[in-house]
Amino acid sequence: MRIEKRDFTVNGLTYTIRSATEQDAGELSALRLQIDGETENLDREKGEDYIDEAGFSELIRADAASSRNLFLVAVAEGQIVAFSRCAGSPLKRFAHKVEFGVGVLQAFWGYGIGKHLLQESIAWADRTGVKKMTLHVLETNEKAIRLYERLGFEVEGVLKQDKLLSDGNYYNTIVMGRYRD
Repeated sequence: MRIEKRDFTVNGLTYTIRSATEQDAGELSALRLQIDGETENLDREKGEDYIDEAGFSELIRADAASSRNLFLVAVAEGQIVAFSRCAGSPLKRFAHKVEFGVGVLQAFWGYGIGKHLLQESIAWADRTGVKKMTLHVLETNEKAIRLYERLGFEVEGVLKQDKLLSDGNYYNTIVMGRYRD
């Protein structure tokens, strides 16, 4: 599915949030690889589960055609600096929910990009009748957890000792959800 683009200005940075297009595929492939190397908040290390341009093109095409998926990008300074995705399931028992994921280049943290991507996704979910949004967040990502709570997400569970990070320690993954009647 697609949304109307929106412009935001935060702390002097102007950026646009819009639906991803197939023309974004190559840039998204490189962006995801860079983001994976900048933070341990995500599931992958740099280069793991690599998606090439053709893979992103197919993903964007499928998401645009699906009423249960939404793929957004944030564009600033002439480049894609972040993306988010809501992925639904084709299974009837899970047709009421989507899972949200987001990635923002580290140089663009602090401009509300992740928050605006999530808010646009929530608005889309509410408009299209999605009853539940879920997400996973590393326990150490306290800023993200507070944002999710402010936007109506609740802790639903903890996956204990779920993720091994570069310091050699295991960390919990927090499972959060937002349910709309």
